[in-house]
Amino acid sequence: VQLQASGGGLVQAGGSLRLSCVVSGRTFRDYNVGWFRQAPGKEREFVAAIRRSGGATFYADSVKGRFTISRDNAKNTVYLQMNSLKPEDTAAYYCVADRSLITSSMTNGDAYDYWGQGTQVTVSS
Repeated sequence: VQLQASGGGLVQAGGSLRLSCVVSGRTFRDYNVGWFRQAPGKEREFVAAIRRSGGATFYADSVKGRFTISRDNAKNTVYLQMNSLKPEDTAAYYCVADRSLITSSMTNGDAYDYWGQGTQVTVSS
């Protein structure tokens, strides 16, 4: 499975960005997918995830109400719409995929088998 993330960039606080991640190599609809982020000097943290069915989504408390994860199975793509961005959202964002996860593992980075390269998001104050 290969994951190719894009859409990062520089934005002012309060602005919006949409990240995309194209998943190839396997049947996309069979995979749970999500996003993690890591800022310099900080630990990796969970951002959002969506079940392979698209029926359940998961968010970190820090992004609830501002970020929305979605998927388009016809395009093999997962999206992360980020609104009301804050300087503390600055990080490298990584998309992830795994075929089989229990609910409690959806927010655990170690549970995902496949990771894409990061796309940098920088929010200026």
